[in-house]
Amino acid sequence: MKKPFFYIAFFFLLLSCFSLAIVSAEPTVNVVTIEDQVINPIIEEYIKHSIDMSYASGAACLVITLDTPGGLLTSTRTIVKHIMNAPLPVITYIAPSGSRAGSAGVFITLASHLSAMAPSTNIGAAHPINLDGGGGKNINDIAYELVRMIERKRTGNKEIPADEALPDERGSEPILSEKILNDTVAWVKAIAKERNKNIEWAEDAVRESISHTEKEALENNVIDCIAQDLDELLMKLNGRTVELNNGTINELDLTHARVTYIPLSTRQKILLAISHPNIAYILMMLGFYGLLFEITHPGIGFPGIAGAMCLIIAFFALSTLPINYAGLLLIILGIILFIAEVKVVSYGLLTLGGIVSMFLGSLMLIDSSYTLMRISLDVILPMVVATAGITIFLISVVLKAHSKRSIAGKEGLIGALGVADSDIDPLGTVVIHGEIWKADSEKTIRKGEQIRVVNVERLKLTVVKV
Repeated sequence: MKKPFFYIAFFFLLLSCFSLAIVSAEPTVNVVTIEDQVINPIIEEYIKHSIDMSYASGAACLVITLDTPGGLLTSTRTIVKHIMNAPLPVITYIAPSGSRAGSAGVFITLASHLSAMAPSTNIGAAHPINLDGGGGKNINDIAYELVRMIERKRTGNKEIPADEALPDERGSEPILSEKILNDTVAWVKAIAKERNKNIEWAEDAVRESISHTEKEALENNVIDCIAQDLDELLMKLNGRTVELNNGTINELDLTHARVTYIPLSTRQKILLAISHPNIAYILMMLGFYGLLFEITHPGIGFPGIAGAMCLIIAFFALSTLPINYAGLLLIILGIILFIAEVKVVSYGLLTLGGIVSMFLGSLMLIDSSYTLMRISLDVILPMVVATAGITIFLISVVLKAHSKRSIAGKEGLIGALGVADSDIDPLGTVVIHGEIWKADSEKTIRKGEQIRVVNVERLKLTVVKV
């Protein structure tokens, strides 16, 4: 009776081992998703961790599903290094439809071993702007325009060609920008050459900020294929050969591949959330408010501790963004002006200066041409208005306090009404504010009659009959 049960158990054991062997034989494709995110140090850490984890788990390849407007050049350089030196094939897939690989996304796509795009996507516009995405004119640009305007006046409004530099007028900024541009062009050309991609297009994407649709990118040898979804991508890339940096050649076997998504860790999600410009700005302002309250109300308490924590977190978040320090200084100046208004009372002049300073500083704080990396006006205006409102409230309280007559000391007694506690002829006692005082009077005042204090000399009051 025991043998049939033994054979059945042995059969199921063999079947489970066979199933495990089949599962383990299936290739694994790991996928990371960068959706509408700016390339920053957190995304850099996310990609590096995903590459290391994919190699350690024996994955066939790592797919980066990309949708980004761009990001920090320093983080992009590090990501490109990780991808080009990755010990397994890395595939960049610009998806889903409607996505883009702008600026930093161009470098990441070109650096990948294989690349693809979904329908209705685009790639390009990789011109470097002030190192890490800043835009707008700086002080040297403005000075340059002024010098040119003066020179045109001197020469009778004769227009001077833009490429003719006046002696010592342009400063170092245009030279620095040109160096950055040339360095970025050389870098992208080296990447494109290494991956056998269109070198001329890569250079034009940086110099001229050109952008291509998925069909144009495929025709110009910028990507390897167009795929509707991830399944079609794996099917089209199955059997492709990839040469890794160490010289080994891998033939992608993606038949019946199991797809595993690598999510952001909880820590990375939190850091990514606080790295949003609006969140960083709100934390910074809350930190200033907390410290301001602690300074105006002495004693180490919750506002000071919370304010310091908010400021530390805000400064970490701002370190991942292209900060304009002139904007930061203007915000600090605005806070100082608000504090000075409470202490000095300039009847609104310092408050007006603080509002203007804080508003302009908030607009200038993030030096970037990307909408995702700028602080929203919907956040700036409430913060400035709230700060101004708090300051105006404090000013009104101070003004009311100054306008009130003191009820203590000599000033508080003169003019006060009371009652004679005894006959005053010329000396006696009176009751003022529930207290008994010695008093004198030029005229006789009877007990119980109402009196008013007209003078205070030490501990004796001079009163008159009401």
